[in-house]
Amino acid sequence: MPMPNIPVIDCSLNIPPADPTSWSVRMGPLFRDDDSRHVRTQHAAGYMFKSPPRMPRTDHMIDDLLAMMDRFNIAKAVTRVSFEDEVAVRALRDHPDRFVGFMSVDPNLGMETVRMLERGVKELGVKAAHLFPCGVVPQVPANDKRVYPIYAKCIELDIPIFVNMGVPGPRVPFAPQDVALVDEVCWFFPELRFIFKHGCEPWTELACKLMLKWPNLYYCTSAFAPKHYPKAVIDFANTRGADKVMYAGYFPDGLSLERIFSELPSVPFRDSVWPKFLHENASRVLKLD
Repeated sequence: MPMPNIPVIDCSLNIPPADPTSWSVRMGPLFRDDDSRHVRTQHAAGYMFKSPPRMPRTDHMIDDLLAMMDRFNIAKAVTRVSFEDEVAVRALRDHPDRFVGFMSVDPNLGMETVRMLERGVKELGVKAAHLFPCGVVPQVPANDKRVYPIYAKCIELDIPIFVNMGVPGPRVPFAPQDVALVDEVCWFFPELRFIFKHGCEPWTELACKLMLKWPNLYYCTSAFAPKHYPKAVIDFANTRGADKVMYAGYFPDGLSLERIFSELPSVPFRDSVWPKFLHENASRVLKLD
């Protein structure tokens, strides 16, 4: 039951952006309420929680981030990277043993985003894709035909894709992230390694049922403080889903590492589940070893 002291793979630990409010421009056309349109916070769902203090970009920021990771025994950080973000690119190139890159994709861009992803894998060693169905403009459901070329490319490149599923925090329609849509994706692309991101609420029981059904469907705990991990997911990990659930934090977007690692030891995982949750599952699914 106690949390063991083993090297952790964090499936959601991003390098702090130069402009933490850039989401407001990117998602702006989706918003209708005044708060979302005019309030410039660090997070698109800032009304729900208080984000940790901003970590400013400095010449030694990567070293500071590595020191923070060492403090919490985080061996590898799965972090967002783009060709425009010179700091993230430098982190991947200078510290490939510590940072694992993923690239966000926009299905609305067609083959442009497919080619970008392939270039990221070949030139930067990117290990995963990421899709936010409710956050692209216009929104794109997880099973939409616009995403199919991306899913096919992920299979071809032998990388998984993280996909936000469940009701999103930002005040935008949730339909594109209905967990039921994933059933069709897994049926059509049985080789695709698909990782649920951001909770799947209120359909966590359905998410667990689908993970039991589809061999290449997984779940990471991003955006949830450990004391709020859904009970259905904990129960699933402790039984037939031990190989399916992996740790993900949410620094710097919404949670501090101090809070996460102060609460993690209280999560009631079985002894045999902890190594898989903290390290082994992510290492296997992202093919890091």
